Amino acid sequence: MTVEEFEEFYAQAVARLTGQLYVMTGDLQEAQDVVQEAFVKAWLRRGRLERDGQPEAWIRTVAWRLAVSRWRFRRRSADAWHRGSDAAEHVAPPDPDHVVLVGALRELPAQQRRTLTLHYLCDLTVEQIAGETGLSASTIKTHLVRGRTALAHRLQDPRMEEAPDV
Repeated sequence: MTVEEFEEFYAQAVARLTGQLYVMTGDLQEAQDVVQEAFVKAWLRRGRLERDGQPEAWIRTVAWRLAVSRWRFRRRSADAWHRGSDAAEHVAPPDPDHVVLVGALRELPAQQRRTLTLHYLCDLTVEQIAGETGLSASTIKTHLVRGRTALAHRLQDPRMEEAPDV
């Protein structure tokens, strides 16, 4: 992959990968960081990426592994959780539907959240997800069914239930 090809690939894929990792991790800044770090690693092996044939899947997998490693590190280090109280002053509040969806996704087990992201946001087939995650196709299908069921339950709108007949 030449420098120009890599730059074009980066321009086309960075936003999509950041969005996918955001859904997987539930943290936009973390997603941006791990995607950038994965692209740095990809840059160093760009000649081999072309031969592998699926650079986006490789970067997504590396970014996911980086996110997991960072989570483990923070979990072991209590000091890393202390954040400054300097919040941005003029930030618009998030859309309530967005907050509800992100909250529901965060409640899912990590593997279900990752599988749903790969299937619905990355538009990967069950077989492609199995290849990328190392899980069997039947396990992927199970994660999809359980994840959809859990999301449907968490995202129920009580206002949409039928009113009793009068």
